[in-house]
Amino acid sequence: MKHISKDSPLLFLTFITNQRLPVFRTEALAEIAAKAFDEARNSGGFSIYSYVILPDHVHMITGSERSPSDTLRFLKGISARRVIGHLKEEGHASSLGKLTTRRLRGPQTYSLWQHHSNTFTIMSERMLMQKVSYIHLNPTKEELAELPSEYRFSSARIWERRPMEDEPIEIDLSDIMWSKQ
Repeated sequence: MKHISKDSPLLFLTFITNQRLPVFRTEALAEIAAKAFDEARNSGGFSIYSYVILPDHVHMITGSERSPSDTLRFLKGISARRVIGHLKEEGHASSLGKLTTRRLRGPQTYSLWQHHSNTFTIMSERMLMQKVSYIHLNPTKEELAELPSEYRFSSARIWERRPMEDEPIEIDLSDIMWSKQ
């Protein structure tokens, strides 16, 4: 069980696609990213408490003994390999061209994510609830859904205790030890 405090914080992470390309506007690529984030969680041994996958960026709340950079390395690394691998397999040369990084020598490389990510330390339940609300309202602000729970690639339904049978990512909500108020 995770008790949220200064000594046991959670992380609010935001990572953005290279050149803010709307990589995840298709359900297929958003689904690949969701599976990759679940794989990263299992490989990295961290928890995911809330998330949203938007066309050009991701917000996520995680908990771990790992450093923020290490957690991001798992999330961004595994998802980049899976998404770029899919684009190569399916022959999406145009999309791959947009993700190409400039190199003087050596093989062509691709970059799914911008190098800089935003991390914010969450040290209280109140701060957690503010960030969860922000995450879940993002699709409505971007006019991708009328209600947060209508957007498939979000943990909003789970937080509302109305999950679908095929949620893209199962979150670790039951692992939070809430203080008695």
